[in-house]
Amino acid sequence: MINKQNLWFISLFSLIMVLSIYYLTMSNDTLSTLNVNSNTDEATDIVISEENDTLVALKVADEEELLAKMEELENILLSDIATLQEKNDAYEKLQSLNKTESEKETIVKLIKEEYKLDSVVKIENTNITITIASTKHDATLANNIIRSVQALYDNNMYITVKFS
Repeated sequence: MINKQNLWFISLFSLIMVLSIYYLTMSNDTLSTLNVNSNTDEATDIVISEENDTLVALKVADEEELLAKMEELENILLSDIATLQEKNDAYEKLQSLNKTESEKETIVKLIKEEYKLDSVVKIENTNITITIASTKHDATLANNIIRSVQALYDNNMYITVKFS
């Protein structure tokens, strides 16, 4: 018997397969005409963003930790043995994790837009640790980042800025 999840998987897989076959069978002429920005008279700015190895390692470790927590909470939610209170607590923790991830993304976006810097954010209760990819260790930059991030919150947060 096919359930909804299997049906969605098959539908999406089929769509991806059709699009990839279509892309592979396109001629080179068609692909070259799809390039809208082929005008060579205009000057274009090319921005190359190289992420720091430390930031990549921190992001991967943070994502693995988050996925492990979420998987554990989802297992509790789907468990037949868990009590109703345990399931409610797991659901609340899952909602808290989603809220924290949203806050992290907001802070990373704020730092990227205002200061043009790549960063990794870790939030634990009232502690916020921000790791910035910059070779220049600037105290005024760190203070400005702290003020910008604190402006997002009503209560006082303990914010730490590290440079890597």
